[in-house]
Amino acid sequence: MPTARYYIAGAVANNKIYVIGGNIGGTFLSTNEEYDPSTDSWTTRASMPTVRSGLCAATVNNKIYAIGGWNGSTELSANEEYDPATDTWSTKAPMPTARVYAASAVVNGKIYVIGGNVSGVCLSTNEEYDPSTDSWTTKASMPTPRYYLAAAAVNNKIYAMGGWHGSILSTNEEYDPSTDSWTTKASMPTARVGFIAEVVGNEIYAIGGGVGGGAVTSVNEKYSPSTDSWTTKASMPTARRYFAGGVVNGKIYAIGGRDNSSGALSTNEEYTPYVTFYWFQKN
Repeated sequence: MPTARYYIAGAVANNKIYVIGGNIGGTFLSTNEEYDPSTDSWTTRASMPTVRSGLCAATVNNKIYAIGGWNGSTELSANEEYDPATDTWSTKAPMPTARVYAASAVVNGKIYVIGGNVSGVCLSTNEEYDPSTDSWTTKASMPTPRYYLAAAAVNNKIYAMGGWHGSILSTNEEYDPSTDSWTTKASMPTARVGFIAEVVGNEIYAIGGGVGGGAVTSVNEKYSPSTDSWTTKASMPTARRYFAGGVVNGKIYAIGGRDNSSGALSTNEEYTPYVTFYWFQKN
């Protein structure tokens, strides 16, 4: 990535990954850089209007929504829409609860922003944003308040994993928007914060993160919602936390972040969860 940074957000639109915002040594950024896996190349795009780090980002109808975060002095409720087709930003309805280090996921065209931190307090807040009406609705709170968590959606259900609430957590809680209810699921094998959770083939890959005392991990654990079980997979080459991820054509990309020496990274690594083989039988 052209700009090394951490506390960033990543989102995918039109098979390209956009890495937005972040922090470098206390400098807060509005940087927006586009990665095209088909050419393995980067392009600088229009900067986000609001400088911030610790935000979350989600894509609906090939438009990216950058939500919440921290500008160096306060938690933010900012909600800004980026249209890659026109390389322009628009201000949208702010999130009801200003917060930083929350997680987001999309189900049926609606964005759910879950958890986070405000003034040092762990949140269980769950707010739904509908881009079609530019409106927010408060939903059932997450059972375990936390921040630095990750979230991913499979089969119209959201899984909120890991995070921090007085200690580093392995907690895994499932949210069903159709019933507005939460269920506790099998915990992650590795408790951690500041990691990514990406979906390929209806399975979630929880990758990297911080494990305490400034230490980082490269662990990669696969969660199968259908069996509520975890499997250890190939580790990420570069151990790190507070980085961005994205999935394009069945491959996971881990970008940027921070290593155990507190340095900002520009590293971009691609993970292929599995290879599909085809065979043909002649009659």
